[in-house]
Amino acid sequence: MTEWTVHGRRRVYGSPWVELWLDDVDIPGVGRVDHHVLRMPKECAVAVVTDAEGRFLMLHRHRFITGRWAWELPAGWVEPGEEPAAAAAREVEEETGWRPGAVGPLTEFDAMSGISTMHFRAFHATGATPTGGPVDRSEASRVEWLTERQVVGLLTSGEVADGASLAALSYFLGPHRLSAGGPPPGVKQSDPKAN
Repeated sequence: MTEWTVHGRRRVYGSPWVELWLDDVDIPGVGRVDHHVLRMPKECAVAVVTDAEGRFLMLHRHRFITGRWAWELPAGWVEPGEEPAAAAAREVEEETGWRPGAVGPLTEFDAMSGISTMHFRAFHATGATPTGGPVDRSEASRVEWLTERQVVGLLTSGEVADGASLAALSYFLGPHRLSAGGPPPGVKQSDPKAN
């Protein structure tokens, strides 16, 4: 398999949030083309927050870009010099009003590798305690603890539309759980009838 060859890059637009570049690339079997690339100046962190009852902390919010309401996990930028796990904990507290006790790594992924450098690190947070409400009320219309059955229902019905939330929850409920031989630490095995 032959790799793409990059001959040059030209920035078209830039801001503290996103940059648009035109990369001059040679694609095997296609030839030389200008390829649009969205470069993100910061990494992102997303957190799957669970409690001792096996519930998940979720936000219900409207995204004007897609024009839809959906459920999401707390997520946001990793600031310069900030550890990704600390960023995940900060975002959880700012967006939900719950401060995580322990934050551990889950996985990381490139959200749109065909066109963007957007990179996410996903974490599992436990031991959250309330701090008095979200810092920014515009982050969500509702913040709720949902059972695993509710979360699986939201995933299968398309009510978790955010890519980072979908990826982190799917990883947590699938490969992460299977590799650990059951529910991760901090999550009780629940009776399916109780969900």
